[in-house]
Amino acid sequence: MKFDTLKQGISLYENYARVSGFDTRLYLTKKRKSDGKISLKYCVCNKGVLEKHQDFMQTAKRKDQ
Repeated sequence: MKFDTLKQGISLYENYARVSGFDTRLYLTKKRKSDGKISLKYCVCNKGVLEKHQDFMQTAKRKDQ
């Protein structure tokens, strides 16, 4: 799913979480070195664990450089 703004995406997930009965938290933000713009942001369930995504994060880091 693609959003026009980061705020719209986070808002959708937070509304979904509220209706589904769980809370969210912002977990990780990555910015591009070239211009400082956010290139990756994780919004997760308050009980979510991102350890499963270490490979993905390493790939994203390499692409960002």
